[in-house]
Amino acid sequence: MSQKANLKNSGYLRVKNIDKSFGSFRALKNVSFQADRGELISVLGPSGCGKTTLLRVVAGLEKQDSGEVFVGDRDLSNYPISKRNVGIVFQSYALFPNLTARQNIAYGLKTRKLKKSEIDRKVDALLQLTGLKGLGRRYPAQLSGGQQQRVALSRAIAVSPDILLLDEPLSALDAKVRVMLRLEIRQLQQRLGVTTIMVTHDQEEALTMADRILVMDQGKLVQEGTPHEIYEHPATPFVASFIGSMNFIGNAVKQDQGVYKVGEHILHVSGENGSAQIKEQSGAILAIRPENVMILPNEEGRANVIKAQVEAIEYRGAMFRVGLKLPLGGDTKVLIESDMPSEKISRLNISENMVIPVHFPTDRLRVYQA
Repeated sequence: MSQKANLKNSGYLRVKNIDKSFGSFRALKNVSFQADRGELISVLGPSGCGKTTLLRVVAGLEKQDSGEVFVGDRDLSNYPISKRNVGIVFQSYALFPNLTARQNIAYGLKTRKLKKSEIDRKVDALLQLTGLKGLGRRYPAQLSGGQQQRVALSRAIAVSPDILLLDEPLSALDAKVRVMLRLEIRQLQQRLGVTTIMVTHDQEEALTMADRILVMDQGKLVQEGTPHEIYEHPATPFVASFIGSMNFIGNAVKQDQGVYKVGEHILHVSGENGSAQIKEQSGAILAIRPENVMILPNEEGRANVIKAQVEAIEYRGAMFRVGLKLPLGGDTKVLIESDMPSEKISRLNISENMVIPVHFPTDRLRVYQA
């Protein structure tokens, strides 16, 4: 099979072995990933992890030190942004303040020297599609943040890009507008079928919008998978703590397959949750999400139960977050959290300083090498 045929049968966007340094600082370390046509990939990670640099390399705004960027069978690695046919929505929107919404959307179409009638038709369609009909003559300063974001998005997709790049697209908006717009952006992206890479530090954004998530840390891609895979099966303690909340119980020692001693207690863990990778008598870290920590009315007939003291109860509307102090023997204690429905808190009459049985389901505990 020819090299070109191989490329066509792999992902539509392929980013291979990208390295990028700024002076002595290595921002990207051998990063590779691919995206299928029409897929929305979210690049997620803390500030400074390299996610925006990666987006800029894909766009052609930064030149990588080594590595390649392919779209279809085209090697774009050395192309400037003007020849890559990408649409970009920046965190700051980057709208021209002296142009109306309509003129902003039409900007890229005019640079491509389309006929005025075709430009007008496309702009009208985009104003309708993004809920901006009737606002085309307004300037950015006369629009709300959400409306400005729609203008920026319309301008990016007006040129029918091969790849749409979104750099923290919703970070400047308030919470309610973010929730509304992330649904709109996702539905629009699916209707258009445009391959999209979205950079964000907001885990909820990534979980609700993306087909797949790339988690980055210190310039490296540390895990990729569907939102469900990333949340339910985090590969490292970093991913586990960055995506959602996670309790960690350290100083666990493996006794047998799926059996761990934690202080004076024995906890059993499903083998497929990382237990099989730990050698016997070696140190391990057990992890469990707050929603999976079960507070019981009693401990009868249950394994994986430790009695804990209630340290704090935090009201969160439909849920309470309960802080628990686990005694592990002697003076050793570890603090964990449990998320519980308000109804259960009332039914069990839970209050601070109570000592209550806490159950750790075997299939919800994960194990990491210490």
